[in-house]
Amino acid sequence: MVNSDRGLWLLAGVLFLALVAVLIYKLWPQLNPELKLVAPLDPQCDLRAGPCVGSLPGGGEISFSIEPRTIPMVEPLQLGVEVDGLSASSVEVDFTGISMQMGFNRSKLTPAGDGRFNGQGVLPVCIRDAMEWEARVLVHTEQGVMAAPFRFITIKPGAVQPKQ
Repeated sequence: MVNSDRGLWLLAGVLFLALVAVLIYKLWPQLNPELKLVAPLDPQCDLRAGPCVGSLPGGGEISFSIEPRTIPMVEPLQLGVEVDGLSASSVEVDFTGISMQMGFNRSKLTPAGDGRFNGQGVLPVCIRDAMEWEARVLVHTEQGVMAAPFRFITIKPGAVQPKQ
């Protein structure tokens, strides 16, 4: 009797691990898409001043903007993307913390015509006074996924803004 209970628990554990493995296998390409081209990071980009543009090697540009320009945490952000020289089927914006893992945070934008995409996103709360983020714009095309990284810093209300 004890051996059959142990065997059932072992079988349940193996089935659970197999289910987790299949889920990871199926979800991995969606969570971490293979990138065809990546625009170089522009260190002069200041999303608080206005939209920034990432130029892809071989042609094509991805422009990205965030409103409000104060880029608050835990408040709705209006995200705007314009693509030029690319035929985009869909656009997503993936927010990641540079020095701290902040979990999966990706927003799918809605087509607005003429290579423009709009949508909303929210940055999670962070315990640090200042947090550096990367917004990676993922542009899905027939040739594959093109990406442009844009970095910015969020400041907790009342904290002193660090020099960039």
